[in-house]
Amino acid sequence: MINGVSIIDLTSHLDYRGFFREISRTCNLEMGIGQISHSLVYPGVIKAWHGHNEQTQLNYVVNGVIRSVLYDNRKDSTTYKEIMEFLVGDNQKPIAYVFPPKVLHGYKCLSGPMNIIYVTSGIYDIKDGIRLKYNEPYIDYDWLKIEII
Repeated sequence: MINGVSIIDLTSHLDYRGFFREISRTCNLEMGIGQISHSLVYPGVIKAWHGHNEQTQLNYVVNGVIRSVLYDNRKDSTTYKEIMEFLVGDNQKPIAYVFPPKVLHGYKCLSGPMNIIYVTSGIYDIKDGIRLKYNEPYIDYDWLKIEII
């Protein structure tokens, strides 16, 4: 597990009408909220690598399925260069995941369209963003090996 990453188990309250699920409470999201964003992604699409120099981010997949991958890009971290991956979305245990500044994230949409909510601790600032190609050579991860369901 990458230092500073949190996986938040979510509880669903189900009845005949559907369900209600809290994504985060203030006590779970101590980072504060600067911006809430929503993205729709089609099956087979890879979005990687992205991170922030200063901001913390929470992700929640509303529907669809992704293979989420985190990469610790913090040179001073005990988990530097560690990769963490997991499935998120439909028919998976409901979670939200939070990652700190300089931990990069990416995902491949396996089933969709997929909707994802991003909550960041600050507002969008191009100077804060870290963007690398999905096939960045210094990150040893092969997105193309992951098959669409």
